[in-house]
Amino acid sequence: MKAAKLVCVGVSAFAVALIASSYANTQKSVTAAQVNGTWKTETGELKILALGKQRLQVEFFGVYEYKTPHGPMANEGEGSGIAKIEGDTAIFKPEGAEEECQITLKFTGTKLVVTQTGICGFGHNVSAEGTYKKISSKKPKFGSD
Repeated sequence: MKAAKLVCVGVSAFAVALIASSYANTQKSVTAAQVNGTWKTETGELKILALGKQRLQVEFFGVYEYKTPHGPMANEGEGSGIAKIEGDTAIFKPEGAEEECQITLKFTGTKLVVTQTGICGFGHNVSAEGTYKKISSKKPKFGSD
């Protein structure tokens, strides 16, 4: 009976280790060449440059267009700073943004999937959220360049 329990515990431990290992392998690392460049959606643009030591320089510009009785209008917003990347996912909080602001950048092949939580101070209805397509692999020029 004790031997059966030991075998059961051993098999359980092996299964947990296997699941943890396969989860770790699903978060693939990305290269500088895969992240560097300019990424766009209809309403936003991200410029990204790998700096080394799991850090990315990031600059965002976004717009929210709407119609008024006086004609079309737009709100604009921007933010920049350093993101920390682990595997294929980076976390970014623009300099000066509210504490709850968090922008998650997930690199998936030819796309960049961005989610935003909290208020980031970009302007009314301006958000970094969306699925971005890489439009240039060249080293981006940042506002401070």
